[in-house]
Amino acid sequence: MKTMRNKQTLESILKINYPILQGAMANISDSSLVSAVSEAGGLGILASGNMKPEEVREEIRKTKSKTSYPFGVNIIISNKFCDQIIDVLHEEKVDIVITGNGDPGKFFPKFNAWNMKVIPVVSSYMMAKRMEKLGAIAVIAEGMEAGGHIGSITTMCLLPNITKDISIPVIAAGGIASGYSMMAAFNLGAQGVQIGTRFLLAKECNIHTNYKKRVIDSNDFDSVVIKNMINKPIRSLRNKLTNLIGRLELEYLKNRSTSIEDIDLKTINALSNAVKNGDVQNGLVMAGQISAVLTKEETCKEIMCSILNEWNSCTEKTYSKYDLPQVGNT
Repeated sequence: MKTMRNKQTLESILKINYPILQGAMANISDSSLVSAVSEAGGLGILASGNMKPEEVREEIRKTKSKTSYPFGVNIIISNKFCDQIIDVLHEEKVDIVITGNGDPGKFFPKFNAWNMKVIPVVSSYMMAKRMEKLGAIAVIAEGMEAGGHIGSITTMCLLPNITKDISIPVIAAGGIASGYSMMAAFNLGAQGVQIGTRFLLAKECNIHTNYKKRVIDSNDFDSVVIKNMINKPIRSLRNKLTNLIGRLELEYLKNRSTSIEDIDLKTINALSNAVKNGDVQNGLVMAGQISAVLTKEETCKEIMCSILNEWNSCTEKTYSKYDLPQVGNT
């Protein structure tokens, strides 16, 4: 029997203008990008990554100084400071929490006691149903097209499997960068989308110019998955580092002449090397498969307007309620 869908829209639950979330990208989604997305009517999401609690607090306060609109914070369950970071969110009155890279189940008693709006990233139907039962207000169904750490199911297959039998809003992620792909996600039952890779090219995104240029110059064969053979898949753009890791993985499978630890060592600080130093050959250039269609840098408002204009061209009558954010004084 199909579950009755929640009649509340994602916009009303999160108090945002448009059902568009900016993906939390470690070392990338800082107060500059997050505040700009929220100012443009979406939901900016800070990436806490492997930060310490006081570092997260500082970034939250920076974001609040730049916008009065709602924003969320992504917490990585594998971060050893995760429990303390949740305390910081409560103290700083941030009630929108996105969880990733692990099972957040043990933290739900605290989330629920503090009335936090928890949105876990899920990569399977079973996990989505479990999060619904624990008290999540929505889930982000992320397909393997996404950049960074990924699951094994595509967005197009994952979405309808989850949306067929869930009462909370489902937010689609992975391979979405336009109003047309947003409409496709809604046709598969989504009530919102999360977009990461396109916001790499936001003018307010403080990654190195080499990183942005690598995304713009990428083609559809440049997106590769590394560490898949050791069950730690990461999607990135092809370069010297990804080629090296591919060779090490084969050596590990053939004769164990290298170890999982050796392979992991090659990716430590590799993302930061690309983001901060602009080393797009020896660093990790995390980006989704959709990077191949992205061609230019824009402001967050321009990105939002582009998406919403494409959306409205698909269905003028139903979704003409979306008034576009004003582009100009950015």
